[in-house]
Amino acid sequence: MNCLKHLCYILILIMAVSLPAVNHARAETAPTIMAFGDSLVAGYGLKPEQAFPARLEARLKKKGIGAKVINAGVSGETSAGAVNRLEWSLNRQKPDYVILITGGNDMLRSVDPSLTRANLQKMMGIFKAHKVPVLVAGMRAFPNLGPGFAAAYPKMYRDVARAYSVVYYPFYLDGVALNSALNLDDGVHPNAAGVDVIVENILPAVEALLKRKP
Repeated sequence: MNCLKHLCYILILIMAVSLPAVNHARAETAPTIMAFGDSLVAGYGLKPEQAFPARLEARLKKKGIGAKVINAGVSGETSAGAVNRLEWSLNRQKPDYVILITGGNDMLRSVDPSLTRANLQKMMGIFKAHKVPVLVAGMRAFPNLGPGFAAAYPKMYRDVARAYSVVYYPFYLDGVALNSALNLDDGVHPNAAGVDVIVENILPAVEALLKRKP
């Protein structure tokens, strides 16, 4: 009887020691997603916990996916600026996956879409070299910029995504753009409620991204 009690005690002790190690191992293997882009990533006008990366991480956790989402957004950045800091960001963060959200400031500054396309292609080449699966979130041009811009933007993102066989989400601001209730007073950046709509809409694409091997 004493031997049985002693054996039970040893088993309980082993379990108590092993569980933290198992949890630690799970934490270490949780995928890391780097949300890379401009103010739409950085969370312009919002608290850090209201920005897209934080809200996406919380939503994934709610679905039982323990991914860490890094906020690598820089407000005001164009696609050219994104190209210049991408290599540094990848080397520093070492993400398993990347969500790319860029080009909005190019559109606001009327940058020739062919230049934005070239920058997107450069970034795809960098991602490929780092063997990092990518989700490309597209943007659309404001109607007042003319039919040329309006046609070029969706085609540009779609073509680049197909050429590099990455996950593609057609319009990052889907369901939010031009809706005053979901945007800040500037009419460009989503408010906290708008970010939650974005997260919910893009979630299937993010889940598709996570199914790809890093």
